Amino acid sequence: VPVNAKGVMTDERYNGQFYAKGNDMVVEDLEKEGFLVAKENITHSYPHCWRCKNPIIYRATEQWFCSVDAIKDTAVKACDDIQWHPGWGKERMISMISERNDWCISRQRVWGVPIPIFYCDDCGADIVTPETIAHVADLFRQHGSNVWFDREPKDLLPEGFVCPKCGKTHFSKESDIMDVWFDSGSTWAAVAAERPYLKYPADLYLEGGDQYRGWFQSSMLTSIAVNGVAPYHQIATHGWTVDGEGKAMHKSLGNAVAPDEVIKEYGADMLRLWVASADYTQDMRISKEIMKQLSQAYLKIRNTARYMLGNLCDFDPDANLVPVEGLMDLDRYALHCLNELVKNVRAAYDRYEFHGVYRAIYNFCVVDMSNFYLDIIKDRLYCGSEEERRSAQTALYYILDGMTRLVAPILAFTSDEIWHAMKHASGVDAESVLLNDMPADNAAFALDEAAKDRWAKLVALRDAVNKALENARNAGVFKKAQDTEVTVSVSAEDATFLKDVDLASLCIVSKVTVTTDSVEGEKNEECLIPCTIAVKLSEAPKCPRCWNHNDAIGTDGHHAELCPRCAAVVGE
Repeated sequence: VPVNAKGVMTDERYNGQFYAKGNDMVVEDLEKEGFLVAKENITHSYPHCWRCKNPIIYRATEQWFCSVDAIKDTAVKACDDIQWHPGWGKERMISMISERNDWCISRQRVWGVPIPIFYCDDCGADIVTPETIAHVADLFRQHGSNVWFDREPKDLLPEGFVCPKCGKTHFSKESDIMDVWFDSGSTWAAVAAERPYLKYPADLYLEGGDQYRGWFQSSMLTSIAVNGVAPYHQIATHGWTVDGEGKAMHKSLGNAVAPDEVIKEYGADMLRLWVASADYTQDMRISKEIMKQLSQAYLKIRNTARYMLGNLCDFDPDANLVPVEGLMDLDRYALHCLNELVKNVRAAYDRYEFHGVYRAIYNFCVVDMSNFYLDIIKDRLYCGSEEERRSAQTALYYILDGMTRLVAPILAFTSDEIWHAMKHASGVDAESVLLNDMPADNAAFALDEAAKDRWAKLVALRDAVNKALENARNAGVFKKAQDTEVTVSVSAEDATFLKDVDLASLCIVSKVTVTTDSVEGEKNEECLIPCTIAVKLSEAPKCPRCWNHNDAIGTDGHHAELCPRCAAVVGE
């Protein structure tokens, strides 16, 4: 190649000419001497430096290579014992290794780790022996790799060293540096294996999808070459952060979103929640609109915890905790929901699916808690007996404690706030949520299949009643659900099933009548309990304490204005 590193031609005829001018001169000379068949100017894509945007020319130069042929089969086989997140990483790695024969490890740079090879000035031999490599390695360990640039070749070689080929003592040193992927690909040895508090092979390597041809692969090849094993047990791959429209972010485009700007406006936990909410194996979008929407989800999680804290203000776990077997039926079901959440979240953490963690906790707060359990127990917490209240508070304590531990790796600051605001049972480290174990599958909270089927039917029936109530509200029948009475027509078998269920509390209405007679109302044939639901405004007097309507108000001599339940509680 008659072009040097500065782009200047070096052959006899065009020596000293910059390559671009030399190209024109070559064409002119070919034309003058009658060898040019045709010439034409064309526009085509051409490699450019990503940093300075200038064009790059290709030059054929001597390089150093490592052969991959001898180790590729072992490397491919090692992929079977690695967990890949996502799973397609395995095939990508195997494909890239299988198609590779050589690894060019030399680079023409003015910085980097030098390739410790010498040349004999007299016979031109390449000198790279175990003796010279070990000597240079010792010098690097003592003085750092810059010693290669600071010393003359004779001072980098063992004392009295002579050329193995000709016996002379005049040497030059290699000017190329090692491929940086060789540097980073050796970190399993330089970092992990060198420190007793780390381990090799590492548990996990985490990087972007481009590293299957970079760090992931170079680490694999060097480790296989030296020790015959992969340097990691798991690989997790992430995508790139893009703007709200899916475009790559650049300062020049003005579409970059800086982390410190997000933290300043929303707080660090919101930035962490965004990271967790996105499927990081794909490109992740971020914008002010996305953060605004996500802030609503964050507030839902935070306010759910806040509501629980407010209703645990007088609850001492050591003194007031009710045994699980003594809890009310609805509270046992709530703990079952918590236990299902724990299993799902722990499994998602184990798979590094943080968006699964976020989605499970958010849905738990919205669906299982706010829209169901917390909505129902509000009456019992505010108006029920102490026994009823303690049962609900016990469930709330377990739920808040477990939920806070589960979300702690993501909402680090929020979980710490919650932890310091709540009272803890003996044996719990109150200093920090992070000093406690994550909750695990708890057999005491689990329901058997019969109980799960029962609750599935009751939840479905409640949803059907809520739909009928919403339609009646929109039709102007009532304003508050507690002002209504509901009649549910079901089969004889389902009527028996519902006989002892407190449907009024479950549906948050004043009264529910279950009948096998036909009624005029909304039909729900697809419900787990096929039914027809009729809604009407209650004509019974209203209790000023619990706001439920009851025909028995006024029957208590001491509290004539209260319903029997409230009169009994106030009497206590």
